[in-house]
Amino acid sequence: MDNYHKYLHISKIDKEWGFYVNTVGYCRTPKNIHYPSATEHPADHVFSWNKGRILDGYYVVFISSGSGVFESAETTPQIIEAGTCFLLYPGVWHRYKPNRNIGWEEYWVGFQGSYPAQIMEQFFTPKNPIVKTGLNKDLLVAFTNLLAAVSQAEMGYSQIVSGITLSILGLLNRINLTSSPKDDSESVWVSQAAFILQNRLSENINIEALVQKFPISYSKFRKSFKRLMGKSPNQYHLDLRLDKASELLGNTHLTIKEIGYHTGFESPYYFSRVFSAKFGMSPKAFRKNAI
Repeated sequence: MDNYHKYLHISKIDKEWGFYVNTVGYCRTPKNIHYPSATEHPADHVFSWNKGRILDGYYVVFISSGSGVFESAETTPQIIEAGTCFLLYPGVWHRYKPNRNIGWEEYWVGFQGSYPAQIMEQFFTPKNPIVKTGLNKDLLVAFTNLLAAVSQAEMGYSQIVSGITLSILGLLNRINLTSSPKDDSESVWVSQAAFILQNRLSENINIEALVQKFPISYSKFRKSFKRLMGKSPNQYHLDLRLDKASELLGNTHLTIKEIGYHTGFESPYYFSRVFSAKFGMSPKAFRKNAI
């Protein structure tokens, strides 16, 4: 996924809605890269590690890979690993950065309004802003949908992204109310693999190579994945890519060849064949019916 961010214009209707999003984004920071970039964000969002920053809204930042550190006026420095969210509060000084030797990937959404203020005050606290989500695929899907809705900017999208952001807060609250992710179950590796597959829809992934990173044999992993997810890891990833292709066919003006490329199909013929097998029609026919 390419780095992307947007700062939204807030209208009178958005404020009257009571819950409005002012920024969303995704950024991959490789190792040994200065963080954060001082050229890609408004002056009130840029900060240095030495000075930190104070914002006037609420933010959820989700670290999907890599590691780093977070600190605020309400907390001591906290080590942040992949599968962690941290919350930013209006008027609360904070700073964070990736490990320079590792880097990280982050998703974020900033929001304001009377309704989210009530939620944040009642269900979350700046004294405990860290939520260990694990590599939660539902959270990743929510952020992916958030970015897609903002980038397409269809009529009424401001209220749609407010709804998606509310669902993110709901997911975080559910995680806070339930036990922490377990470290001794095969389901952990299945969950992490599913998360990685969801996050890499533009690639044709070698599953066996992926599983080599886990302390589990491929045959055992494949059986566990199929038992928990209902299909093999290769089929799971293929279905994710095809579902994304169908979304792009219906909601964008990308050519069919471009859509195939963006979903990891270098051969237009193969893309058309597997798409037709899943949806019962060619990509061209699917797009025509979607209009």
